[in-house]
Amino acid sequence: MKTLNQKPLRVILPIVALFLLSCDGEKREEKQDLNPSGILESASGQYLLMAEMLNGQRSFPKTYNSHTERLQTSASDWWCSGFYPGTLFYLYEETGKQALLDEGLRMLALLEKEQYNTDTHDIGFMMNCSFGNINRIAPQPAYREILLNSARSLVTRFSPVVGCIRSHNRRPDEYIVIVDNMMNLELLFEATRLSGDSSYHAVAVEHANTTLRNHFRPDNSLYHGINYNPETGEVANYQAGQGYSEQSAWARGQAWGLYGFTMAYRYTNDLRYADQAIKMAEFQFSHPNMPDDFVPYWDYDAPAIPDALRDVSAAAINCSALVELSLYTSGEMSEKYLGYARKILVSLSSGKYTATAGSNGGFLLKHSAGNIPSMTEVDVPLTYADYYYVEALRRFGLVSRGF
Repeated sequence: MKTLNQKPLRVILPIVALFLLSCDGEKREEKQDLNPSGILESASGQYLLMAEMLNGQRSFPKTYNSHTERLQTSASDWWCSGFYPGTLFYLYEETGKQALLDEGLRMLALLEKEQYNTDTHDIGFMMNCSFGNINRIAPQPAYREILLNSARSLVTRFSPVVGCIRSHNRRPDEYIVIVDNMMNLELLFEATRLSGDSSYHAVAVEHANTTLRNHFRPDNSLYHGINYNPETGEVANYQAGQGYSEQSAWARGQAWGLYGFTMAYRYTNDLRYADQAIKMAEFQFSHPNMPDDFVPYWDYDAPAIPDALRDVSAAAINCSALVELSLYTSGEMSEKYLGYARKILVSLSSGKYTATAGSNGGFLLKHSAGNIPSMTEVDVPLTYADYYYVEALRRFGLVSRGF
């Protein structure tokens, strides 16, 4: 695939940032309607408000109940626990505000014990988004060991027969794998980078290859869940999971896949992963049910379209992935993906999706859809929507400065 650029994100971003700083001032002044640094500065105020509302609680924010005007929180073992400290660390990097760092470090002390949690596949979300970010900002041997212990916990859920890490804990004769699990592979790739032990990398690659082989339909949409036969590794059946049906394209699942395979390419340079990420991007952004503002309905096949609920979290995840994917493509394709990302950021940063300062419990975004089939966290702010929105803003700011 001649359009691909194989340099990793951690190398490209500093190079692009230096290039942009040397560009002509007039070019850098173009399209001032999107100001990532200004948005992130405002976001830091919102997250300081959220910290104030938490008031030292030993729990993690999940969402906000506008009726009771209270945060809804979880214990550290909830799959979303890493997003709040991770967002705090991103915002600290952008603004240098010590209070953000202090609150993030306070949450890490509560999260640390999850490094030994073998009951969830989401330990990657929990530990890499939190400890992974702080270890990138201010590396410490203790953070490294926590990340490695977390990776050791995750690989206990891997089956060489199935070729995947088990997602849900169900009956012994079931082996459920959901596409969300692609996101947890970054912890394993990082564990190999930190330790030199290639076994983590090997598990991540095997999981990605099995997902590539079995999770995709001919149109490059993804099944949310697959139930494997744990004895043979064969596909037993497909599952709707959080989508409308087992044959529908659940929006956040498509976003997890786009982000996951783009990230997997970063660590492997395997062209199959980048090629599949491109196919997933094309599926979504050429879909007749993709709204003009690129904030998707919760499922591309939701029966209530155009009156179906949107999922802001899916848009935020797509956006961050697209910025990275633009680095691995060239020419018009790269410009197209960065343009998609810019359009998403303009949409999300509008009053339609961004909360007014001082409202929303400190959350940045409104109108995410957690689990519509179960009617939980419907049309509310969510920590992972904010996390990937902030990540996308930071990536876009480094790569484009007003594309």
